[in-house]
Order: sequence, then C-alpha cells, then structure tokens
Amino acid sequence: MTAILQEVADDPRLAYRYTVDDYHRMIEDGTLEEGAPFELLDGQVVRKLRNAAGDDPMTVGDDHRIAVQLLGKLDRQFEKLGCHVPIQQPLLLPPFDEPQPDGAIVRGTLREYAKRKPGAPDVLCVIEVADASLNRDRGYKQRIYADSGIPVYVIVNLPDRVVEYYTEPLMGKGRYGRSVTLSPKRSVEFPAAGGKSLKAPVRRLMP
Repeated sequence: MTAILQEVADDPRLAYRYTVDDYHRMIEDGTLEEGAPFELLDGQVVRKLRNAAGDDPMTVGDDHRIAVQLLGKLDRQFEKLGCHVPIQQPLLLPPFDEPQPDGAIVRGTLREYAKRKPGAPDVLCVIEVADASLNRDRGYKQRIYADSGIPVYVIVNLPDRVVEYYTEPLMGKGRYGRSVTLSPKRSVEFPAAGGKSLKAPVRRLMP
C-alpha cells in the first residue's frame, strides 16, 4: 500500500483531479487552511517541498529560505522594467493548477492584481528553488508551466549550485524545447515587460 500511495504522490495523474474551483471551495469552507503551504498541481493538493534533501519535509531548509529571499531582492529592479516579482504566491492556471512558485516575473504592478491572481498571459517567467523538490520541479511542474505556455522557467538548483534555464514551451507536450545549465560564473537573463530583460549573476541567486 505504501508503494501505491507513493506512486500516486509522485504522479498526480493517477488520482482524482480537483479543479481550481474545487480547491477554492476547500479553502473557503476551511477544509484547507488559507495560506498553508499547499498548492494545486495537476488536480492534486500537494504540500510544497521546501526542505533540504534528506530532511523532514515539514521543515524549510536554510539554503531554500535564503535563496527565496534573494529572489525577492530582484523586485525593485524589475519595477523599473514594468514588472514585479511575487514570492511564493499563487498563479491561476485553470482548470487543474494553482501552483505557488518560489518566484515569478509578472507584468505590471502589484496593485494591478488586487482583485485577481496572475494567470499564464501575465507571467513572463516562473522560478523554483529546488533541493528536495528537484525531481518534482523538473517533472510535473515543468509539464504544468510548459503546457500553460509560460515563456521561461528557471530552476535554482541548490544541490548542484547551478541554474537550469528552460525556454520554448511545447504546449501539449509537457516540456520545454530548449534548456541550458548555467554555472555560478554565468548570468541568468530574466525576461521583463516590453521585450526588455535583466541579467543577474548565478552566484547572487545562491545562498
């Protein structure tokens, strides 16, 4: 039984799929605590993995915590380029997905989303900080973001201290057509509004 449950946890397509509306109702009726570290991935309510590999999955790893805060420091630079950088906030990707990526680059100002959550057309880039979550981030999270047509997907790979940079989403195929791995000696070119971009050294994204 344990093996079966693990298989379902690793591949949410094997279980009943909740819609985004179902997920919102569970929050509204108190089945899920609002603000708890859960996200809707491929119709499954999944606890976010923020721990270091081998640590208790209920914990937040120190490297993960610092890396996420470093992403947050990019927000002020992106404000000058017509974007903002929400940290660990939901993206609305119906019908079956509402992930909470560690970071995203979203067109416009924060106040423009006071009445709604950003959706795929608003998002230029999604960023995940990966330690214990690396397989998940490379696997069905890549599938979700690619199938939603999000142009750029970045994984800050903490175990290997590199950045994985994915572009050219192949919608319907669940993957990106191009990927490169960037060492700490290189820079990441993040997209911004109006065809602009912002370069950030990989080493500055690492704890």
